[in-house]
Amino acid sequence: MSQRIAFAASRADVAQTARAALVTRYGDVAPEEADVVVALGGDGFMLQTLHATQHLRAPVYGMNRGTIGFLMNAYSETDLRERLAAAEEATINPLSMLATRADGSTVQALAINEVSLLRSGPQAAKLRITIDDRLRMAELVCDGALLSTPAGSTAYNYSAHGPILPIGSEVLALTAMSAFRPRRWRGALLPKNAVVRFDVLEAEKRPVMAEADAKSVLEVVSVEIRSEPSVAHHILFDPGHGLEERLINEQFT
Repeated sequence: MSQRIAFAASRADVAQTARAALVTRYGDVAPEEADVVVALGGDGFMLQTLHATQHLRAPVYGMNRGTIGFLMNAYSETDLRERLAAAEEATINPLSMLATRADGSTVQALAINEVSLLRSGPQAAKLRITIDDRLRMAELVCDGALLSTPAGSTAYNYSAHGPILPIGSEVLALTAMSAFRPRRWRGALLPKNAVVRFDVLEAEKRPVMAEADAKSVLEVVSVEIRSEPSVAHHILFDPGHGLEERLINEQFT
């Protein structure tokens, strides 16, 4: 029985052209009726699609029609059904962020890659780090810090010199950006079930913003982050090119 496919594409011309060609060849259904969602774009659009479809049972299969494609498969129009039938599935859980702003309001968001705190003024941020209600660092002076999932460990985390994490490692990476005190602090590896809290010190003088994937929150005074096991994202990859293989390969290229 043929799989019912829902096609989603970024606004880029190359992605829209690909969607039109694929819909003509394979048809198209609403995401709620689909057996699989095919996302056409780059990694940013893939993250958008995963967030938008997290309430659906259909897994997401990405094809690269963007500038970055770590989460995407190679693009082809001719053999899509065969590739979908043979695809390998990876299941990942996002991070849940609860950010408290200076005015007392709170913002909740989910992040598939990472939650990051970044200075938003001319001076370095000062952060206090508590893990599972235990103070671990009284003061980190830095440009920012992030908590990354294994799936996101090759993104912003890796650019900040954080470690690449195997997809099944049940570990999170806590990484600092341009740490000044402690000098060149290299970060930490934490169990997946850890609850991490950042408190912003001298928040008025040293303003900080928080980001969960593409959702930004300004003027935060504290951010609490934990893995969210109740939400599972299902991603399909071509055989031999799954997320675990890509994470390993990234360390040798």
